[in-house]
Amino acid sequence: MLRARVKRPPGMSNEEFYGVWQRETVAGREALKLGLIRELYKVPGQDEVMGIIEAETADTIDEVIHALPMWAEGYSTMVKLEWTPLRSYESWGRQLDALVAETARV
Repeated sequence: MLRARVKRPPGMSNEEFYGVWQRETVAGREALKLGLIRELYKVPGQDEVMGIIEAETADTIDEVIHALPMWAEGYSTMVKLEWTPLRSYESWGRQLDALVAETARV
């Protein structure tokens, strides 16, 4: 899960700030269409975006992030990224089943 907090740098005009963010949304929507990003949401009332990204490797995440306009155009200081790795609840359930079964044998 990705949390991206966007902040306008001091001295940056609204026109430049929203222009960069608009280009970023175009890239984000394209990434959704291509399946590079599974889900993407804007947090209402905040300059924040959250998304679900499935990637084979951490390298893939870096490649996708660095291709986005905020990085490619040199505006990466506008955004703070936070990552929370997620796993399916079904997978966790299978692991828990095995743990409980092993505990019962001991």
